[in-house]
Amino acid sequence: MAIFEGSFATPAGRFALVAARFNGFIVQSLVDGAGEALMRHGVREEDIDLVRVPGSFELPVVAQKLASSRQYAAVICLGAIIRGDTDHYDHVAGSTVSGIASAAMSTGIPVIFGVLTCDTVEQAINRAGVKAGNKGFESAMAAIEMANLMAKLP
Repeated sequence: MAIFEGSFATPAGRFALVAARFNGFIVQSLVDGAGEALMRHGVREEDIDLVRVPGSFELPVVAQKLASSRQYAAVICLGAIIRGDTDHYDHVAGSTVSGIASAAMSTGIPVIFGVLTCDTVEQAINRAGVKAGNKGFESAMAAIEMANLMAKLP
């Protein structure tokens, strides 16, 4: 039986970070964490591209385009969707999740979901590096592992 598993060795290729500007003070912490994880694992800064989009709803279409270009080992989507007083949150979060998954499935390139979906700003701040780790860092680690796994698969 052959067993295939990703690793955290320095991955080959370029990485794209797609970051929402909405809730930018939170998302910037995710961007910083993702960049730190990539560079800590041997990815050169010049092999990381950052693309800014207006909000999380716009992440999937850009992720799809970047993944389709075949220029990236993985695309990491970063955003923060925070529940408000209306059902807008549910629509944006659901569409973002579906779109990011669709981009990965249609291209075969790892497209990583690094979007915070939180009830409060405090929860988002904590998940962006204050108390609960940095989900941007964790998303980049998933991207490294998946890029290495995809390179091993037949």
